[in-house]
Amino acid sequence: MELTAYEIVKKIVTTSKSVELYQKQGKVTLEVAKTANKIVVRKAVEQIWDVKVDAVRIINTPEKTKTFGRRPYVSLGKKKAIISLKPGYSIALPGHESIGTATAEGN
Repeated sequence: MELTAYEIVKKIVTTSKSVELYQKQGKVTLEVAKTANKIVVRKAVEQIWDVKVDAVRIINTPEKTKTFGRRPYVSLGKKKAIISLKPGYSIALPGHESIGTATAEGN
C-alpha cells in the first residue's frame, strides 16, 4: 500500500534548534514516516507546498529505554528530514514569517 503525501509528512518539528536552522538557513525540519526515503519525501514536500526541493537529509532516531519513576518504558524512534529549498522558493510556517533560500540571511 502506497502512502499519500500527507501520511509521509507527519508534522513540522518546532524545537529551538530547528527554528534557528529555519531562520538562519531557510531549512525546514519535518517528522516523516519510518518507511519514507529521500525520494518519497522530496515528492511529498513538492506536492504539499508547491516548491522545488534542493536537498533532503534523513535522520533516524533510535528507540531508547527510559524510566518514569521505577517503571521502564521504551520511547518510540523517529525519522526526521531536513529540507533545503531551491533559490526563489519558500514555505510559510505557522508562527514564523515565510523564509526561503532566496531571502535567508547567511547564504
